Amino acid sequence: MEFQDHFSERAALYSQFRPKYPDELFDWISGLAARHEVAWDCATGSGQAAVGLSQRFDRVIATDASEKQIAMAAPSDSIDYRVATASDSGIASGSIDLVTIAQAIHWVDRDGFYSEARRVMRQSGAIAIWCYGDPVIDDPALNAIVHEYNRGTIEEYWRPERRIILDGLGTISFPFREVSTPDFVMEHNWTLAELAGYLRTWSATAAYAAAHNVDPVEVVERELARDWGELQHVVRWPLYVRAGTL
Repeated sequence: MEFQDHFSERAALYSQFRPKYPDELFDWISGLAARHEVAWDCATGSGQAAVGLSQRFDRVIATDASEKQIAMAAPSDSIDYRVATASDSGIASGSIDLVTIAQAIHWVDRDGFYSEARRVMRQSGAIAIWCYGDPVIDDPALNAIVHEYNRGTIEEYWRPERRIILDGLGTISFPFREVSTPDFVMEHNWTLAELAGYLRTWSATAAYAAAHNVDPVEVVERELARDWGELQHVVRWPLYVRAGTL
């Protein structure tokens, strides 16, 4: 699989509106590694996972094949952002304590990534891959509007690879000594503007907009505004995690 660039044109939105992963997730996955010197966050996007890792590792190498995504990443003294593919990281062999790839395993050459992960990992190292499913809003009426947009309006514009996410990563290979994982949930209190911005980061939203020359989220935003009010609403996503060691 060659690099499929579905997000560069929306890199600014991605860096602003993609949800942040919970501390509990980072605490658990960092505990899998025997050492905490260097982590590699593959397909980092604009660094959502890299930032969390940087609070638990001395140094993080964060790579992405998209120059625009890397350009939008929040700078940090402990994060080394690089443009590189999942199967050709440029990282020294046997130098990484933890390898991660968040919400991106369905976009990369998995065999190539797995091979590269084994090459760069220390013998005492670990690997964790994770993704999150569809958002669930605390108000049923609001949630129904977003669900209809997701599974109705833009359904045909989702790439086939999304099936891997909907299946909770359970249908793909994972050639490592796998460990059982706890249940994790990602949760945010969001305004309507934050939710609408997030919907605009979706690859299917971008594909629909390109096909019809219109922003499909505008209609959803107007529908949500009728019942949203001035308050924030709780948005939750189930997290699916697979992790292991060499």
